[in-house]
Amino acid sequence: MTASSRIVLASSSTYRKALLARLGLDCRAVAPNIDERALSAETPAATALRLAEAKARRIAEHEPAALIIGSDQVAVLNDQPIGKPGNHAAAVLQLQAMSGKAVVFHTALCLLNSETRTVQLANVPTTVRFRKLDRAQIERYLQQDQPYDCAGSAKIEALGITLVEQIESDDPTALIGLPLITLVTMLQKEGIQIP
Repeated sequence: MTASSRIVLASSSTYRKALLARLGLDCRAVAPNIDERALSAETPAATALRLAEAKARRIAEHEPAALIIGSDQVAVLNDQPIGKPGNHAAAVLQLQAMSGKAVVFHTALCLLNSETRTVQLANVPTTVRFRKLDRAQIERYLQQDQPYDCAGSAKIEALGITLVEQIESDDPTALIGLPLITLVTMLQKEGIQIP
């Protein structure tokens, strides 16, 4: 495939689409509409990897000659997965539970060439240590960022950065939902050079 090949992001996430736009790629996003529940006895990293690939494969069913990007993220606190809060009350509980603790975000990436059926998979873990947070801090933060669609209730790319004291990762964009450093390497293996 060449740089003019069709690239499809298997996601409805505005965060992932904005990250991908940084690379200047001409692509479109398509929601994969898959069941994102973890399987029993599946590790969080395995869940993220399976779902990233499943998203790409779902889109490949309708895109016979494309490079399809699938990504998924699972956050883990005390060996338990934590998802998107969905509402204010759940976000308060998540942030209270994460106060003063480390949370690992497993961000999985899949690049599927639907023409050759080649699949590249990677998991990029990020460890985030949260500050000690009191209820007033949590409330002020939630009123401003309203991160109800973010795993772990914190938009690190926005005001959520004030909630953390340390981030450890090989790819800072992984925490936002799409590891661009890893993706560029995968795209290069498919013959696409950026820039």
